[in-house]
Amino acid sequence: MDTTYFGRGFGVMLFKDACSGVNLSKVYVKTETNQNYAQGIEDLRQRGFVIRAIVCDGRRGLLQLFPGIPVQMCNFHQVAIVRRYLTKRPKMQASKELWALTMILAHTDKESFEGGLAEWFAQWETFLNERRVDENGKKRYVHKKLRSAYRSLKTNLPWLFTWYDYYELYIPNTTNAIDGHFANLKNKLRNHNGLSAKRRMKFIDEFLKA
Repeated sequence: MDTTYFGRGFGVMLFKDACSGVNLSKVYVKTETNQNYAQGIEDLRQRGFVIRAIVCDGRRGLLQLFPGIPVQMCNFHQVAIVRRYLTKRPKMQASKELWALTMILAHTDKESFEGGLAEWFAQWETFLNERRVDENGKKRYVHKKLRSAYRSLKTNLPWLFTWYDYYELYIPNTTNAIDGHFANLKNKLRNHNGLSAKRRMKFIDEFLKA
């Protein structure tokens, strides 16, 4: 499940079956909220669907929202989070090594990644905790973005390898199936610039057919 936007305040939240590739449900939203996702899952249950697992992005609170259901955080969303902090070409050695580890996230197993992250932290912990006194006399961390990148990986780790923990369920480790669908939809809509909101919704309805 994921959401994309077609302008300010006009988004589509889509629920897609990863096994069959069928779009199960969609909701037009002004903003992406956890409540919308929870309602979407409940609506599917009311229609008789059995939710075996969920793949989603890592927005705050969403990963913990479905007790009893295995939840996989999209690995590419996690990579994007780290990239925002470190950029694609980090300059510090610690950042380079953490970025290199992040880049293999979607292509490695749980034990290897957890071990690599633990080794990185053991090597760079002192560097990570460096502080300096600012002009107001307060101690502040020197490498804030690096700390944020590491903290993101560490915090989300319990949901990055759900596909591995529940291997028998064949859970995708990304939301690529939806992201590709959204990209194709947006490309087609670009050929129809100037559509009214009503006609745009009709176009989206036909394209997604959920």
